[in-house]
Amino acid sequence: MSRKPFRRAGDAERRADLIEAMLDCIAEGGLQHATVREVAERAGVSGGLIRHYFETKEQLLHAAYQQTMGEMLAIGEAVGDGTEITAQRRLRDFVVACLTPPMIDARRLSLWAAFVAMARIDPAMGAIHRENYLAYRALIERLLAEAYAETGERQTAAELTRRAIEINAVLDGLWLEGSLAGDLFENDELLKAGLHAVETLAGVRLAEV
Repeated sequence: MSRKPFRRAGDAERRADLIEAMLDCIAEGGLQHATVREVAERAGVSGGLIRHYFETKEQLLHAAYQQTMGEMLAIGEAVGDGTEITAQRRLRDFVVACLTPPMIDARRLSLWAAFVAMARIDPAMGAIHRENYLAYRALIERLLAEAYAETGERQTAAELTRRAIEINAVLDGLWLEGSLAGDLFENDELLKAGLHAVETLAGVRLAEV
């Protein structure tokens, strides 16, 4: 572990540094390694300065989890950003984004696994999990609705939600396996499986057009 040299920084930058230091500690050694002392040493600050920005270690953990989940959501939301593509292609690109780097990543998996273990025992962590799950599901529903509108097919809100739940579950499972043991899948097997599953569940062709 390397200690950052001290430098003056604004409040927003200092908070970001502390969150990143917390994430590094968790990724390298798990939650048990993410002590205030370790975070302070990695960030190159005193423990007292950490408490200036976060009253408790738990608040820092909550901020770190929110950032982790927010980054994952942002990867999905960025699909087709600023480009003119069909809605079906956007849905396809979303699946690709979910099942390839930087989403497929061992460090991201380590962080997610550490945080999700806390979601059942820490109400604030549970709330962060639910908020981001619903946001991700809503994104899938929107992508589906746009794809159906493009083909002239009508779906009820309940049907969109059901299909989004199914698709999210499939992508979650494939993401988990890809991040944990990606070497088991050759010739884009994981991605091809994801595209086939989403095509089947959505009833929408995801050809690369």
